[in-house]
Amino acid sequence: MTADTEKNPVTLRQGIGSLEIGLRILNTIAESPRPLTLKNLSDQLELSPSRLHKYIVSLLRMGYIMHDNGSSYTLGRSCLTLGVAAIRRIDPIRLAFTAVEELNETTDKTVSVTVWNGQAPLVIKWLDASQPVAVNIRLGLELSPFFSVSGRIFLANLPQERREAMLDAFFQQPLALPRHGGKLLQRDAFREHLDQVRQDNLCCFYGDYLPDLNVAASAIFDINGNISSVISLMGMAGDTDIRPGSALQQQLTGCAEQVTEAICGQQHLKRHT
Repeated sequence: MTADTEKNPVTLRQGIGSLEIGLRILNTIAESPRPLTLKNLSDQLELSPSRLHKYIVSLLRMGYIMHDNGSSYTLGRSCLTLGVAAIRRIDPIRLAFTAVEELNETTDKTVSVTVWNGQAPLVIKWLDASQPVAVNIRLGLELSPFFSVSGRIFLANLPQERREAMLDAFFQQPLALPRHGGKLLQRDAFREHLDQVRQDNLCCFYGDYLPDLNVAASAIFDINGNISSVISLMGMAGDTDIRPGSALQQQLTGCAEQVTEAICGQQHLKRHT
């Protein structure tokens, strides 16, 4: 018995071994980039072809797998039905709220969730730390796409034509230039900054707008590679280290990745290429 088994009471319960083998077969087929032959499955699962064949017959009969080019197997319609049903039951906002509540509790930092309303980020969840930061933000507030961490993440991930149109409109007559790392950013530098934000799925302010306040944000992605929502974390600069590799930065991005995984999402990095 492994240490992981000892820690997980579910693994100690009696189950149905044949069912678990059938599900292992389905998982192996699902994870393969191409259809698998009986021999492929036998080698990967370390099961004899004769034993494996009985499971294949049942899975074919129930529609969970189907033939591909005669001698190979791929997922069938019943798997699609299950997948669609599971996706319909996903509530990405509820999962994001649950995740940030845990993030707020474990870090004791102010956290928020924003969604894109078509023009800018909208705050839909706000949880203060035990010592709240003094910022003029409330539920339902629309944030700037240019002067907020969540706004820059949304802006960085917009389709290229839409993003360039927003940059055109903003930089024609900007009331103020965006800042990052203490520097004012002209259009080309700001575009490079957005490309980095998109690549890292992370945007950080180190006292850029309030001298003693650090803020970081990371996106949750849906199954199509679009942003579902953005999680932000903030705190006083003296005790809120959000530099890359710091514990808080890893907790923030880990939180976003956890929800992305739970909703079967993936970051779509090739959108602007």
